[in-house]
Amino acid sequence: MQAIVSLCPLFYKGQESIAIQCILSRELETIIRQIKGIKWSQSHRCWYLPFTPTAQKLVKESLEEIAVLDDTMLIQYCKKKEQVIKTRLASFSSGAGIKPNRNITRSADWKLCSENIAALQRFIEQLKLKAYSASTLKTYRNEFLQLLQLLKNKPVDTLTTDDLRRYFVYCFEKLHLSENTLHSRINAIKFYFEQVLGRERFFWEIPRPKKPGTLPKILSQAEVAALLNSVKNIKHKAMLMLAYSGGLRVSEVVSLKTIDIDSDRMIIFLQRSKGKKDRIIPLSPVLLVMLREYAKEYKPDKKGYLFEGRHKGSPYCSRSLQEVLQEAKRKAGVLKPGSIHLLRHSFATHLIERGTDITMIQKLLGHNSIKTTLRYLHTSNKNILKIVSPLDDLKLL
Repeated sequence: MQAIVSLCPLFYKGQESIAIQCILSRELETIIRQIKGIKWSQSHRCWYLPFTPTAQKLVKESLEEIAVLDDTMLIQYCKKKEQVIKTRLASFSSGAGIKPNRNITRSADWKLCSENIAALQRFIEQLKLKAYSASTLKTYRNEFLQLLQLLKNKPVDTLTTDDLRRYFVYCFEKLHLSENTLHSRINAIKFYFEQVLGRERFFWEIPRPKKPGTLPKILSQAEVAALLNSVKNIKHKAMLMLAYSGGLRVSEVVSLKTIDIDSDRMIIFLQRSKGKKDRIIPLSPVLLVMLREYAKEYKPDKKGYLFEGRHKGSPYCSRSLQEVLQEAKRKAGVLKPGSIHLLRHSFATHLIERGTDITMIQKLLGHNSIKTTLRYLHTSNKNILKIVSPLDDLKLL
């Protein structure tokens, strides 16, 4: 009776390998030892080879006459790897930044069952068909993946409304997710069940946590001036001035093209901003002077990005610009927390304090709803300064 030799996937010493598992006879061990490239793993107690087509061919040619080869687990491994690579390629091609071949066997998506890997792939494909932005795709993918990881071998398609309700309670009570993160997770899972599976809209049965009524942090105009004056690099200074002068998001600053600066009409044209909407904002004369100085020194491509990154033709990195702001805050002695969005909040608040109409500010910021813009009324000190505290009327010793 021939021995049964199992060929199994093995991730060993940071490399994909093929493990040879069997009950060794003297004859079988002698032949295995002669296979080119074969090594012994003391910790796994088995012989192994690199995971390559050549190695698989060598094993089969060497052992097929004296043993029955079982490569079922190897085939399953390859199929799963192909599934995971497909989901990653779909994410990567959308600009979501998920590397297709990087650390697959140690990734979160590798730990999913086949049904849920397929669900993840359908989820990503539907987001792409709906033309969601790369940042939204990445966020939704990551939020949906958290649920899939928890399910292990349970297919996500079998979940009921009650299952999802219990899961969201678990996220809030056990994982201590913030209200904003939980909203994002609910939206991602809602998208899968309603937009991918075509289920009825049952998410209205699941209550959403009330978001905290926090006010955006802002800088005073003196703080903004100190921050900008602390920056000596003309390129960095121009980018921060641009962000403040028009209330731009960091993504809008780095994606701006040279041709979008219209000095004849004194406007800046923002293409496909958040929500894939175009809008125009006024071009500050002070900013125009700075941009001309910047153009003399850096000579940006007239048809390319206004602010190029390290590689020619690529945009400046958003993360690098955030670091520029943090360094400028440190030098200026500004202790208030916040990212580039801090300049956007400050821009809106300072306009309100100067008496700018709220609907005009809404258009400049590109808000869909006036409610989003109205919150800046609460950050302005325009009316608060007119109020006299009763403390001021007291005669204190």
